[in-house]
Amino acid sequence: MKKRIIQIALPVTGEDEWHAVREPIMSGWLTQGPKVAEFEKDFAQRHQVKHALAVTSCTTGLHLALAALEVGPGDEVIVPAFTWVATANVVLYCGATPIFVDVDPVTFNMDPTKIAEKISDKTKAIILVHLFGLCADMDAIRAVTPAGVKIIEDAACAAGSSYNGKWAGGLGDVASFSFHPRKSITTGEGGMVTTNDDALAERMNQMRNHGATISEEQRHNGPRPYILPDFNLLGFNYRMTDLQGAVGVVQLKKLDSFIDERAKWSAWYREQLSDVEWLRLPEEPENGRHGWQSFVTVVDPVSAPMPRNEIMDYLQKSGISTRPGTHAVHMLGLYVEKYGLNENDYPGARDCDANTMAIPLHNQMVREDYEYIVNVLKSF
Repeated sequence: MKKRIIQIALPVTGEDEWHAVREPIMSGWLTQGPKVAEFEKDFAQRHQVKHALAVTSCTTGLHLALAALEVGPGDEVIVPAFTWVATANVVLYCGATPIFVDVDPVTFNMDPTKIAEKISDKTKAIILVHLFGLCADMDAIRAVTPAGVKIIEDAACAAGSSYNGKWAGGLGDVASFSFHPRKSITTGEGGMVTTNDDALAERMNQMRNHGATISEEQRHNGPRPYILPDFNLLGFNYRMTDLQGAVGVVQLKKLDSFIDERAKWSAWYREQLSDVEWLRLPEEPENGRHGWQSFVTVVDPVSAPMPRNEIMDYLQKSGISTRPGTHAVHMLGLYVEKYGLNENDYPGARDCDANTMAIPLHNQMVREDYEYIVNVLKSF
């Protein structure tokens, strides 16, 4: 079997994206402008939400949402214990306290049965994560969420994902998406905040632009561009550039075909690897559409031929890149030291941290890549 080199993820960019950036470059309008506005309009329409606001990353989008909801010192925000660290970090940015909830080791998402015990009179919001493209169990989460507690979707991996007939981005009060190159579609870096709340959208729109009452584009194209806007909110510079917006417009048109291809090969993985007894495989949900940002397996620590990290090392030497699914945030140094947390406090997250293994799944792969990966995994 001839060795192949297969990356864990690769974006699909080319001539379309190259030509798309020509327009803002030639126009001279490089910062947030008409291409960002077009991307926002298209994204809102695609995900069936009223408002979409482009930002610099999913992280800044989550921070923007919390800040606009006036989360601050003394408040608590519930977050899953197994997620990328940014989900918890944005709570600290606001001076609030992240309250961890364990995850379901099958779906990797927040376990709704463990939320109620974490709710207090200080709870201001819940940040749920649609991890790896699988939407969280929204009905069960809503059932235990008190009135007045806002639900924020960390939809970093969930562009094009759905739950019970509704698209990610419109399942909670506000959501934030990522366009990092490891995601299904990319703008290099970048993110999108979505909401159906008019007042919240207007507040976030101001706050992403330093708190200005009108945008630079509105002022530039208005009757008195020499008059500076008022600033009546504390804001940030979280604006996407028009170069990124131009790429986003092109990439969004490809989103569904990208997901369809990933879903096809995910099903093929499940069929071909079904007899590898030490490897648990992710499933397509019955009540929605998986976005398949990653194909995250679980290595059984009892029956596997060797520990997870040794398997990953073997695959790396065979040319196959893998990664842990993500990390258990409560086990990271910052949170251990700040809150005195122990790895056993959240056993589901602990075990996911130790045993998950993402194998390559992206739109640059060909059949020979998938066949090679399956053959190597079956060679143990």
